[in-house]
Amino acid sequence: MSTRNKHSAGTTALDIAIIGGGSAGISLATKLKNRSAVVIEPRTPTERDCSWALWANPAQQQQFASSTRGSWQQWRLIDHHSEVLHQTDQYRYTSLSSADYITQCENQLPEGVDLIRAPAEDIAPEGNGGLFSAAGKHYSASQLYDSRPPAMAEQGLKQHFVGWEIRTKSPISDPQIATLMDFRVDQSRGLHFIYVLPFSDRQLLIESTMISTQLEDRDWYLQAMIEWLETQNIEIEETLREETGVIPMDAITPVDSNIACIGAASGAVRLSSGYAFTGIQAQIAKLARGISAGDFTVPAPISPGLIRMDRIFNAVLMAQPELGPSIMMRTAKALNGDGFARFMLGSATIADWARVILAMPKMPFLKQVWRL
Repeated sequence: MSTRNKHSAGTTALDIAIIGGGSAGISLATKLKNRSAVVIEPRTPTERDCSWALWANPAQQQQFASSTRGSWQQWRLIDHHSEVLHQTDQYRYTSLSSADYITQCENQLPEGVDLIRAPAEDIAPEGNGGLFSAAGKHYSASQLYDSRPPAMAEQGLKQHFVGWEIRTKSPISDPQIATLMDFRVDQSRGLHFIYVLPFSDRQLLIESTMISTQLEDRDWYLQAMIEWLETQNIEIEETLREETGVIPMDAITPVDSNIACIGAASGAVRLSSGYAFTGIQAQIAKLARGISAGDFTVPAPISPGLIRMDRIFNAVLMAQPELGPSIMMRTAKALNGDGFARFMLGSATIADWARVILAMPKMPFLKQVWRL
């Protein structure tokens, strides 16, 4: 797709400007109809490629097929004592290539919506909109939306990881099963697990993932992966790429609080799990419908009740991180595959919540309920 820019002298007037062309920004841009708009994003999709995961229903499986790296009807959680294996026909645990998804969206921008491959500069919010410049040109927009990554609290809870996509020397066992959490690793520094997505019997993504307040040295994550692969008798033939990330699970600070935020900057990341893609898609679809009707208000991505429940869960992890593996295993054991997917998606039923609450150790959670 070619990048289209306005070439008129002076300041170009727009209906909407979206600062940041990630998951939220570019998704919104594809849904704008009969509006003059720009997406401001300096980086190419390839420069920020990473893996996005969701539990996809049949409609989403079709919608995201072209950017899907792998999908699984079965997934498991493991600790030193047991394994929970889930299977469902309603959802598939799905891994997307962010580069493929963003590229597809960039190629599908509607008429009147332009992509500017440059940073936004000299941003001056005015009411719901504002002035800015990009690529040497000046713009004014009646409505600004900001999807730039927010800042995280320095001592806040984070999910952080280092991962490798590898090709193995020999076929692995059970390539049809995604391993979401394997807790048979060092738990001394926080909740720690190995995450494994087999794209085939000889190619997989493995990540050493921590939930804690402090980041670790890169070698610490790598050593955890190496040791896990050794215990599984998996030998690496080739390392195809490395992936790193830090996901906020606590308070965030937008780049500019005077601009309406969308996506992760608006709080769309589930505080208890780090999953965001499904919530962002739902928020953006609702926002686009509102814009079509003349309402530019950004919908809340997550309900206040669910945010409170997630904060209680995170407070327990902060106070007693050693309980993390047990809590996650109890949650998985309390639910079937469909229920677990709903729970992780933030759409759990009352019955799902009842099963999870009954399975939890009561005192640690009651203490945090009273404190929050």
